[in-house]
Amino acid sequence: MSLDAAALPDDVETLRRMLLAERQATAAARAEVDSLSEQLQQARAGLVEKVLEIEKLKAQLARLRRLTFGRSSEKLDRQIEQLELLLGDLEEELGEAEQQMSAPVAPEPEARDKPVRRPLPDHLPRQEIVHATDCACPACGGELRRLGEDVSEVLEYQPGRFHVVRHVRPKFSCRRCETIAQAPMPDLPIERGRPGPGLLAQVLVSKYRDHLPLHRQAEIYAREGVELSRSTLADWVGRSAQILDPLVALLREEVLTASRLHADDTPVPVLAPGTGKTRTGRLWVYVRDERPHGGEAPPAAAYFYSPDRKGEHPRSHLAGFSGHLHADAYAEFNALYEPERRPGPVVPVGCWAHVRRKFHDVWTAQQSPVAQEALERIAGLYAVEQAIRGRPPDERRRIRQARAAPAAQELGDWMRNTLPKLSGRSDLAAAMRYALARWDSLARYLDDGHLAIDNNAAERALRGVALGRKNYLFAGSDRGGERAAAAYSLIESAALNDLNPQAYLADVIARIAGHPARRLAELLPWNWTP
Repeated sequence: MSLDAAALPDDVETLRRMLLAERQATAAARAEVDSLSEQLQQARAGLVEKVLEIEKLKAQLARLRRLTFGRSSEKLDRQIEQLELLLGDLEEELGEAEQQMSAPVAPEPEARDKPVRRPLPDHLPRQEIVHATDCACPACGGELRRLGEDVSEVLEYQPGRFHVVRHVRPKFSCRRCETIAQAPMPDLPIERGRPGPGLLAQVLVSKYRDHLPLHRQAEIYAREGVELSRSTLADWVGRSAQILDPLVALLREEVLTASRLHADDTPVPVLAPGTGKTRTGRLWVYVRDERPHGGEAPPAAAYFYSPDRKGEHPRSHLAGFSGHLHADAYAEFNALYEPERRPGPVVPVGCWAHVRRKFHDVWTAQQSPVAQEALERIAGLYAVEQAIRGRPPDERRRIRQARAAPAAQELGDWMRNTLPKLSGRSDLAAAMRYALARWDSLARYLDDGHLAIDNNAAERALRGVALGRKNYLFAGSDRGGERAAAAYSLIESAALNDLNPQAYLADVIARIAGHPARRLAELLPWNWTP
């Protein structure tokens, strides 16, 4: 409230109310400032704590490496791998936290000594970009004379090679009024950072698509004459995750508004701090894929991480979803299928690939002719799907009703007649009971040409995660699992839309900081124009 003396009323009571309101507003503003100050102090304390933990782990890592000098120890090598992963995750969290703050907050000097920045290697090719200023003085319009220039070098990456981009900004002074004129520095993904967007994209894709942990990436880059420490790469990953966070949130929102989804999850090992052991987290994926029935919505995948497999996680992810859900027989999904559920019911669609897999396991182990017959009958259902892939929903439903529905009915009758003749404890009987108990959801696809015969779209989206588990421990912390889920969401969705994930991420990272928030959807993979 403004207390302009000329506009003040003569009435004392009105003046008193105005003064009281002014004091209340001042007190509220002061309380807000105090709250922000307290939050800033807490953030600083959190950063310092992470730095101290990182230094402690570095000391442990150095000690383990000394122990392995001159001899081989598989147990020590495993401990070193785990410490490398935990260090990387902590350093990513540190970079993410610093990027999130409006101004980078450095811990106190005694807690964190900032390393001296080394010059970029001389052997790398240079690309020079000159940022010219106006020809006339911006202050008075007078003639400019050159004083010198500022040069900022950024390490950039194009597939297959490093190079350095030199941003040259000539500096001029006005002959008339001595005003200094210079073009502004272009926006970089990381303020005062050295990586270009192409390099940041390469690090992300290498870690989350090619399954190379950061310390192995550092070794690869060193062979090319570029020394990038794991801690530097981790800082970049954390900051990139923070930069891309609004786009990931929008992608997830877009995917979960679909009326038909494929859902699945997979276990992922995560380090349990202080124990030297791992625990099991989960990575969930929800896939929108209308390509089999020629739908207009582009394919996309949204990933989420959780520290366990409790049913509250998928229920939270799908809180606003209603429609058909292709999923396995996970019991915790049942709460979604309640008819009274709001905002609407979720209708389960069974997966014939799961049924086939159970019979295939029996046939592989026992060469059972009954299991072989089941596989042949299921193959007939898939033959129909192969013939109608990409056709309109009405046509798909008509052909299914004519060819697949009678075959599925015969398969169900055959199972019901055969099951009593089998040993109740046999794997073959268990496979039949699994299918018959879920028959309604398994047969649901026959009546709707929009639906798929199986949940393979979600299973395909998790194959890369399984490969990553084989190459290295999945994550060093729960926050690392969340960053992985965010990165997978963008990278896998780019691949589903036939994009090169590295080229896509490089362009998005370069543009997102200056991109209008109301037009953020333009950067989603299916809308992206390079």
